[in-house]
Amino acid sequence: MRKEYDFSKSQRNPYPPMLKKQITIRIEEDTINYFKGLATKSGIPYQNLINLFLRDCAHSHKTIVHKWA
Repeated sequence: MRKEYDFSKSQRNPYPPMLKKQITIRIEEDTINYFKGLATKSGIPYQNLINLFLRDCAHSHKTIVHKWA
């Protein structure tokens, strides 16, 4: 290793805003199986599909329409 490094031409990492945060969430098994099925068809991991779906909801400002029986 060198004693000193020249960081004068370095750039900030552009990816920190895209970092993901690990959380714990309870999701019904049939919902997970639905996304796992989509994952098998698309070749995208199911957790990424769930993230893509939630991100789409957040960006388009979707709201929940729910009527109690």
